[in-house]
Amino acid sequence: MLALLPGAVIADDFEGLASVIDGDTLEIHGTRIRLWGIDAPESSQLCRGEDSLQYRCGAQAANRLDALIARRPVKCAPVNLDQYGRTVAACSAGGADLAEWLVLNGLALDWPRYSKGRYGAAQRDAERAGRGIWKGSYVEPWLYRTCIRANGTPSTCSDDANSHP
Repeated sequence: MLALLPGAVIADDFEGLASVIDGDTLEIHGTRIRLWGIDAPESSQLCRGEDSLQYRCGAQAANRLDALIARRPVKCAPVNLDQYGRTVAACSAGGADLAEWLVLNGLALDWPRYSKGRYGAAQRDAERAGRGIWKGSYVEPWLYRTCIRANGTPSTCSDDANSHP
């Protein structure tokens, strides 16, 4: 998601069985892979459902992604490296673009800063249909992380009134 550092090398396309780390991060053959162009709620993040009750939306995104992959091989085309040294890649399983599927099901957000709107139509569709996080309320994952870094707690940072430190 950032420009490559001098001397950094991106691997060629690769394929393998993936372990789901969270809603937008996989591991294949010991390599951490951040899905390109999206941002899913963090594992500890809470959202509110249509009943206004909190639920673990980050854990739900990871669990649903794991169920989609269902131990099928995942193919990834690296795009770049992020600030943490993870490979950022467009990945698919069974022909499905994993990032697009997550956004379409309301389990992640298009991140236009990086995607340039690639998943905008999928997000609008999820929002109109009230799927996933669109059933209730949520805090954007990037704001949640900022709040946590400012010593917030998962509960308070998941509440929109508190997520903007």
